[in-house]
Amino acid sequence: MTGFVIDASVAVKWFMTENGSDAAVRLLLADQPLMAPELIYTEVANALWAAVRRGDMTSDGLREAIDALTAGPVSTSVATKQLIGAAARLAVDLAHPVYDCLYLALALHEQRPVVTADRRFHDVVHRHPYLSDRIRHLENLT
Repeated sequence: MTGFVIDASVAVKWFMTENGSDAAVRLLLADQPLMAPELIYTEVANALWAAVRRGDMTSDGLREAIDALTAGPVSTSVATKQLIGAAARLAVDLAHPVYDCLYLALALHEQRPVVTADRRFHDVVHRHPYLSDRIRHLENLT
């Protein structure tokens, strides 16, 4: 199966100019299916709201970004209630928050790797003996 599960750390880079933004846009424009749990909308909106509070984005920019995200190419077809049990078990196994493990649970369900810009999440999963091939860091995509 082709494509990727992306997490919010990647999607935020579509709307904010920061390290990794170019790679995130290349991934967005690549001819690969992108998936995420529905949580991505909440996490991206919260990160962009924080950018508005810091003065790094306008409220109009926030509204435009949310419109683009919800109209964009990311599929959220698997319900959270189908993934939450696996995500909770992964969180216990990895000693890592459930909300990140929700992306990993979707990746396992769909047999696609997660792409993240979150170094901590990447490293925790990459060190796991059975999950190391299920995650890629955004900066290592070619």
